[in-house]
Amino acid sequence: MPDPRCKIGVQLHPQHTSIGELRDAWQRADALGVDSIWTWDHFYPLYGSPDGAHFEGMSLLAAMAVTTSHAKLGLLVTCNSYRNPELLADMARTVDQLSGGRTYLGIGSGWFERDYDEYGYSFGTAEGRLRDLGTALPRIKRRIAKLTPGPAGGLPILIGGSGEKVTLRLVAEHADAWNTFGPPDNWVKKNAVLNEWCDRLGRDPSSIERTVGIGADDVDRIDEYIDAGADHLIYMLGHPYDTEPIERLLAATR
Repeated sequence: MPDPRCKIGVQLHPQHTSIGELRDAWQRADALGVDSIWTWDHFYPLYGSPDGAHFEGMSLLAAMAVTTSHAKLGLLVTCNSYRNPELLADMARTVDQLSGGRTYLGIGSGWFERDYDEYGYSFGTAEGRLRDLGTALPRIKRRIAKLTPGPAGGLPILIGGSGEKVTLRLVAEHADAWNTFGPPDNWVKKNAVLNEWCDRLGRDPSSIERTVGIGADDVDRIDEYIDAGADHLIYMLGHPYDTEPIERLLAATR
């Protein structure tokens, strides 16, 4: 079998669904041979009925870890504001142990105000949340290094976001992987800015895995992302979890 042109992942939206349907979806995705399975870190639905069914991300990730065997796993992405950095490091390390070394530690600065308001976190400002993320990342790395046992695998840190002045600098400083969204021209622009930050900071740009979250409109545009340097395409999938687009992506890249 030829080497894949790029990795293919799926993000399962944990809203307007049931635990049984989520479990079935991630097990089907794993059986298809996807490279990664993700969910998100929110407390309420992001679309559709705002008060519909919804489930917490880190708990789901632990369940995925023990009911899959192939795909890498992660949250796209955890919100830095919701957990103490040392606790987040310990939780991600534990999930990585449960998965046998298949876990990403995805993280971002946070943006969904309802989560903050209803769960008692201070929303503050975008600038303040980014400062907090910059402070948290070294703490997370230090705690991972102290944990006994450590991660079972590499536990790569993935930073999500596209802010050109701060977020992409933090990616160049701290991340093993980076995620943002299409369309292709937007991704190309942000990717170029990340490469500029790598040049300024003396970071080898090839050491950062480039991932992109895509939707139904992007399935027929994957060549544009691959030609632009995307390493990993992550299809964002809501209930009822029709995996046909994932099968098309796998067929096109294998």
